[in-house]
Amino acid sequence: MARRSTIKDVAREAGVSVTTVDRALNGRLTVREDTMRKIAEAAHRVGYHARGLIAYRLETAVPQMRFGFVLLKRTQEFFQNFAQEIERAVAQRTDIRGQAVIRFASSQSPDEFASLLVDLGKSCDAVACVAVNHHRLDQAVQDLKARGVPVFALLNDFAQGIRRNYLGLNNMKVGRQAAWMVTRTARAAGPLAIFIGGNRWHGHDLRETGFRSFVREKAPGFSVLDTLVNLETRQVTYEATIDLVRRHPDLRGIYVAGGGMEGAIAALRELHAMPQIVLVVNELTVESRAALLDGYVNLVIQTPLAELCRDVIDLMVKAVQKGEDGIAGQHFLDPRLLLPEII
Repeated sequence: MARRSTIKDVAREAGVSVTTVDRALNGRLTVREDTMRKIAEAAHRVGYHARGLIAYRLETAVPQMRFGFVLLKRTQEFFQNFAQEIERAVAQRTDIRGQAVIRFASSQSPDEFASLLVDLGKSCDAVACVAVNHHRLDQAVQDLKARGVPVFALLNDFAQGIRRNYLGLNNMKVGRQAAWMVTRTARAAGPLAIFIGGNRWHGHDLRETGFRSFVREKAPGFSVLDTLVNLETRQVTYEATIDLVRRHPDLRGIYVAGGGMEGAIAALRELHAMPQIVLVVNELTVESRAALLDGYVNLVIQTPLAELCRDVIDLMVKAVQKGEDGIAGQHFLDPRLLLPEII
C-alpha cells in the first residue's frame, strides 16, 4: 500500500519549512501569496490529502478582479495579438485572480464604443478601450467614474480629464519619427502624403501634426499634400494610393498614420516592380514584415504590446485597490523602430 503523503513531503517539495505549510493550512498567520501558490502546487504534485484546503486558502487570500477591454477589428492580426497579450498579462499576475473580458467593436461609431464600455462597467472592476475621441464617450466615462469604475484609454486618447490614464505612444513624437525617416531616405525632395483613419482619432491628429511640423522645421525642400482619410480600411487606402501616385508622379513618401497600411503596400507593389516611394507604417504584421524585407516599407513603428498590457493591468489593479485619486495621467511607452536589418 502506497505511503500517504505528509506535511513534511509538501514542505520539502515546495522548498519551505513545515511551519510555513502548517500556517498555510490553518490560516493562523499570513503567508505570502507566492509562497501559498508554491505550497498549493507542491501539495498537488505529492498528492497531499489536504490539498483542497490549501487551494481554498489560496483562493480566499487572493482578491478576484475582472478587467474589461474594448478593441477593434476582431479579424485584424494586430488586435488579435493585442487580445492575446491582454490575456497573458492577466494570467501572469500572482497577486490577484484576474479575468479579462474582451469585446470587439464592429465599427468606429462613438455610440457603439460607449455602449460597450457601459456594458462592461456593469460587471468589471475597471475597463480600458481603444476608441475615438467624442463627447458621447465623455458622458459614458463620466458615468462609469461616478460608479467607481476607472476607465483607461489605449493607443488613442479620449475623455481627457475624465478617464484615469492614457496608455500608448507619444503620438506627436511618432509623427516626427515617421517624417525623419521619409525625408532622410527619399531619393530627392518632393511631395509627401499622409493617411489618417478619421478626424475623431486624436492620436492620428497628433501624428499628422508631428509629421508636418518636422517637415516644416527640418526638411523645407519637401511639402506635405492634403491629408487623406482612409477610414482605417485596406481597400480605401489601396484605391487612394493608386490615385495619389498617378496624380503625383514625383511623390517621394507616404506615411500611414493609422490602419489600412495593407492597401498602401499592395498598391506600391502593383505600381512599381522595384520600390521607389518611401513608406512608413505602424505595427508589425505578416504583411508589413514581408514588405519591410522586400523594401516596400522602410520603417515600421511598433507599439510594445506586451509592455502596454502589463502596465495597464498594473494600473488597473492599483486603481481598484486604492480608488479614485483625482489624477488623470498619461503613460507613454517607447515604440520599437523596426528596420529590415533588425527583424
